[in-house]
Amino acid sequence: MGEPVKPLRVGMVGAGKISGAYLDTLARLDNVRLTAVTDLDPGRAEQAALKAGGEVAVAPSVVDLAGRDDVDAVLNLTIPAAHASVALTALSAGKHVYGEKPLTANRGEAESVLAAARAGGLRVGCAPDTVLGTGTQTARKAVDDGLIGAPVAATAFMTTPGHEAWHPDPEFYYQPGGGPLLDMGPYYLSALVHLLGPVARVTGAASRPRAERAIGSGPRAGEVFPVEVDTHVTGVLEHAGGALSTLVMSFDIHAARLPRIEVHGTEASLSVPDPNRFDGPVELYRQGVWQELPVSAGYPEGGRGTGLADLAAALAEGRPHRASAELAGHVLDVMLTLLDSAHQGAALAVHSTCERPAPVVNAAATP
Repeated sequence: MGEPVKPLRVGMVGAGKISGAYLDTLARLDNVRLTAVTDLDPGRAEQAALKAGGEVAVAPSVVDLAGRDDVDAVLNLTIPAAHASVALTALSAGKHVYGEKPLTANRGEAESVLAAARAGGLRVGCAPDTVLGTGTQTARKAVDDGLIGAPVAATAFMTTPGHEAWHPDPEFYYQPGGGPLLDMGPYYLSALVHLLGPVARVTGAASRPRAERAIGSGPRAGEVFPVEVDTHVTGVLEHAGGALSTLVMSFDIHAARLPRIEVHGTEASLSVPDPNRFDGPVELYRQGVWQELPVSAGYPEGGRGTGLADLAAALAEGRPHRASAELAGHVLDVMLTLLDSAHQGAALAVHSTCERPAPVVNAAATP
């Protein structure tokens, strides 16, 4: 027997709200170990280190964290506007990167990150990893197994009145790099690429009904801030394989009874669970009846950080990781092209593409 594979040692940048979910997942993963954390607020970094337990160092800066000998990969949980700078700092220090979505705020930054990774022979992964769970993966297996016939169309809806109702510091959702499409679109578009493949052309429309929003909770409740991005985006996506997806992403809808994702084929229809979750029921409509499918694929009991664990396993096994920067870069390009289409009033080609990530075929598998 060979030597046991050592865990991937991870330094976490950003100890904000989402970090708690990552810390919960990292605590139960065997192939990933948190060794250091940093945040612009040292107090938050210290709290995260205490929650993680063990010997987790608090680094004074991103540069210091990326330069540590006990860090193999940097987990980038900063706001979207900082994703590229943190990733490039980590890559320049010779460290792999796994980050929150979106990959970067614009195409130029994404290209810089991908180029730096290639030059250094390093891996870059990116959320969402929810699509590696049993929900989306069971649905993907149904599509791949031909249960709906040839895919014809899909719908994807994400509707909320806005994150300011619950988030105590929501401004970044309404600044460049934010908005419903760039915030929540990665979940839905990543799922659609897993289900139907890359997107070749888009047609979009968008609006910004309110110039200002008010914080609804926390110590700053009632404080008003400006809206700098479109808050309702709709579009049609033409997949390279021929299927058409209709997309609605909104921070302007108080309530709706819309499905999350549905995929329709020549023989049947498929109801896909919320791509912001790892699990959920998958239902097939065929011969006049909706029937829930048994779980047949995906990482079970997934949590934020499953994609990082998959990256660690991919490094050990010498295979591509599934929550890849190439997929995230294509998703970013699709979203930005959709916004360009909305502002120009014309259908536009998506110039990037990507391979569909390998399916997670064994429902009993762990990263």
